[in-house]
Amino acid sequence: MRYAIIADIHANLEGLRAVLEDIKGQGCTHVVCLGDVVGYGANPKECLDIIRGMNIPVVKGNHDEYIGSTEDPEGFNDAAAEAVTWSRNQLTDEDRKWLRDLKYRRLVASFSIVHATLDVPERWGYVFEKLQAASSFTYQNTQVCFFGHTHVPLAFIKDTAVRGGVYHPEGLRVEPGKKYFVNVGSVGQPRDGDPRAGYVVYDLARQTIDLRRIEYDVATAQRKIREAGLPERLAKRLAEGR
Repeated sequence: MRYAIIADIHANLEGLRAVLEDIKGQGCTHVVCLGDVVGYGANPKECLDIIRGMNIPVVKGNHDEYIGSTEDPEGFNDAAAEAVTWSRNQLTDEDRKWLRDLKYRRLVASFSIVHATLDVPERWGYVFEKLQAASSFTYQNTQVCFFGHTHVPLAFIKDTAVRGGVYHPEGLRVEPGKKYFVNVGSVGQPRDGDPRAGYVVYDLARQTIDLRRIEYDVATAQRKIREAGLPERLAKRLAEGR
């Protein structure tokens, strides 16, 4: 089986469509989503409808949580908070209930998925370095766990100690006796300096994890953000990959 692992779509319809088209070409048999379907971008309803219609495993991201609720988004900057309020008004009550009902972490086949961290997923901690990853490894009961949230594709590996973060453009091979905590990057808002949409293909038979980067229509995604009246920063950063 070949799993496409996508994360952090952030209402970027152009990025999502490009990634789903590439997934078809990769011969993937399953798709899994690590959350933040909505937030930031101009097409929350369209992206949510696509993901819901695929009937795939999805975990809750922090933007999903706040857009699905009426709570003030704690820790969000002004642009992100404005996008939360705007996005709420684009969704139906049923859409927002679907977001609220998502689980924080899930088991899929032989691997696990979470948006942020495994130890306290509801606190939305960021994992950029090995000391931050160590807490999740304590709670990782599978050999491989995929996560998102930072929008930066990094891999952390544990054998006798925790190693990482390892940028994985050339792919990874899952080896016996080791555990892997792998960030799959972002479909809708990459932040590693590469503006192309990103996702991962996990081949369970070959035990390989490959990072894919896909060109998409950034200009259209930017235009939609501006036409929606959302903050300019949310449009500008798409071309910067930051």
